[in-house]
Amino acid sequence: MKYTRNSKEGMRRCVKCDTECTGTYFCHAGLMDFAADIVVEGEKVGAIIGGQVLPAQPDEEKFRSIAAELDIDPEAYIQALRKVPIRSEKSIRAAASLLADVMNRVVNLEYMKYRNNKRLNIFDEELDNAISTVIEINKKTKELEGIATKQNILSLNASIESARAGVAGAGFAVVAKQMGELATQSAGIYKEISVAASDIQQSVRKMSQKHAMEE
Repeated sequence: MKYTRNSKEGMRRCVKCDTECTGTYFCHAGLMDFAADIVVEGEKVGAIIGGQVLPAQPDEEKFRSIAAELDIDPEAYIQALRKVPIRSEKSIRAAASLLADVMNRVVNLEYMKYRNNKRLNIFDEELDNAISTVIEINKKTKELEGIATKQNILSLNASIESARAGVAGAGFAVVAKQMGELATQSAGIYKEISVAASDIQQSVRKMSQKHAMEE
């Protein structure tokens, strides 16, 4: 790495290997490298590149020739070469495969954690919205119940006045009766809405408690 990539020609060759080679492969200098894609939900999002390992004892004369091609001091190059670890090709490929698998698992796990946290944040927001909506429903329902009660009182007063008016108030009595029936029906509907809102509120409360326990 120190010598090859610091050479203009060496860097050109290394970049070519980095961009064109995949899997575990032999680089232009004869060392083994690897390139493993990082895939999230079927899409490549990056890659890890590594290696610089020898699969067998190196032919030092061959590396002297490479050093000359790259305009590198051959002796310094050979000294660096002797520090490169030597492993069997089989173990190099197995290690690279394991590293790629581990990296993909770690990246995908972090991605899932991020996505789930984002979903939980949305859930929290919607939960708050649902609670606010239920509170508003209860408030409006109570207001409507109050109006229904006033309608009943007005209907009762109208019935009394129509009775006093006798025959002349007969038509008004019919209207008063219908107003009373409508008020009674409205009160029943408002009560049902109130019960439904209460059920929703309990469900939301249970969801909120369960969510808090899971966190």
